Amino acid sequence: MSLAEYSWLSVAPSPPGRWDLRMLGWRIRPYFRCENLPSGIPTLLDWRIGCRCPDWGLLSDKQNVIAIGVDDAETRAQLLGEGFGDALDSQHALVELAARLLKLGGLAKTIPQQRRVGPLVLDLFHRDARVDHRWIGLHPREFGLLWRLAETPDRQVSRKELLQDVWRLKHEPETNSLEVHVSRLRAKLAVSGLGWIVQTHPGGGYRIGAPDEKGAGPAPIVATRKLDSHGPIKQERRSHQIGIAERHEHREPRYD
Repeated sequence: MSLAEYSWLSVAPSPPGRWDLRMLGWRIRPYFRCENLPSGIPTLLDWRIGCRCPDWGLLSDKQNVIAIGVDDAETRAQLLGEGFGDALDSQHALVELAARLLKLGGLAKTIPQQRRVGPLVLDLFHRDARVDHRWIGLHPREFGLLWRLAETPDRQVSRKELLQDVWRLKHEPETNSLEVHVSRLRAKLAVSGLGWIVQTHPGGGYRIGAPDEKGAGPAPIVATRKLDSHGPIKQERRSHQIGIAERHEHREPRYD
């Protein structure tokens, strides 16, 4: 699920979690020096002390670069004046960062921000799905699974593909994490009556289902009987029961 890719220019080999767009399905290209940066790909320049690339001043395509971690307002203004595409502090969330990179790289027109699966709308920036105006409340991996399946709704997606595209794994793990996430995803969809969306393919893997593939089995047969089919209910005494005489004493009221 390669939605887009960006360059990470930093001494640190990977960005911290709050800037790691791989959680949103992006592909990252880490670089330590400006001279190796490819053209046409938006770049995040790590501005943190100790992580800043020493030759950042040699950037030739500054309008395609966002400096991130610039907590001083005056420095941000200076970088913008020098032609940087944007300069952000350390507190920006992934959703906003993705939106800024998409706009910066001109990718917003080529990458869908939403996908529709039946009555369900998948929102890339919110990393969630909604029915009408109600959000489902998906975990990032659950959203990644659903987004990947919706990317190719006409065919099955194998377990290997899902592990590679959503989990970024090139090997088969010994855990059943994929199956657990699929089960949780189905449970959340089922609350809105949409449990049919994620179907297990007979040939392996999963796919987007159709509304008539709800997977509901036949209604359970409940043994019932008509109350009026056996006549009036009689109170009978079994032959082995000992007869007990019922006595009802009448007592005169007392006035003392």
